[in-house]
Amino acid sequence: MKLFQVRKGQFVFYKNELHKVYSVKPMFRQSVHLYRMKDMKQVLTKASEITFYRPNHNDSFLFYGKRYTIDKDSKPKPGDYILIIKPTPDFLDHYSLNDIEKVDSVEDGNVVTTRDNGVKHSEYVVMAQGKAEGSNDIAYHDKSVVTDEQRLRDESPQNMDDNDELKPLVGDIYLDLQNKTKAMIIAMTKDEAIFGHGVRVHVSDLMDESKFSVVYRVADDL
Repeated sequence: MKLFQVRKGQFVFYKNELHKVYSVKPMFRQSVHLYRMKDMKQVLTKASEITFYRPNHNDSFLFYGKRYTIDKDSKPKPGDYILIIKPTPDFLDHYSLNDIEKVDSVEDGNVVTTRDNGVKHSEYVVMAQGKAEGSNDIAYHDKSVVTDEQRLRDESPQNMDDNDELKPLVGDIYLDLQNKTKAMIIAMTKDEAIFGHGVRVHVSDLMDESKFSVVYRVADDL
């Protein structure tokens, strides 16, 4: 890709694996900042080293250690994840291209997410859990070079459990850059953080530097 073609939120392939652009900084030699979808590992690279991909219905990919399939015909339920593909946020909502959010409630196809964003039915597709029959695997650009061992490792829950440095902890304090609120994590599930003011976010959101900034980490005092 050319640098002028790169936009925040785009899905791209880098070193044969699916990534997402989280920022573009033209003044730097490695001007494209990515995170790898399967485990949220951050990468700095150049536009010439990535390949653009637009997600489609029935595409299947790994997101934070779990497999999902895009299903444009599925109706969302509370607890489902959605992929925002045509963002048109209202003034009080904060989301952008290819953001992944968890559904809190649904009304007439429009959803309110656990981050209190109202997302219209025309803006998103549902991420169905698992790999649907006949789906197109986009976790890898060239699947022929991926070994069975790598596939098993990538889709093993143990793979995420081993990445302790990626995990926020109860007691950590974050600044929500979009809502300008500072809050402490008071509880954790396997892939969600629950803040003291009741907001629930996916762990991957806490690693997105455009959404959250670390104020204090418990691990720094251990």
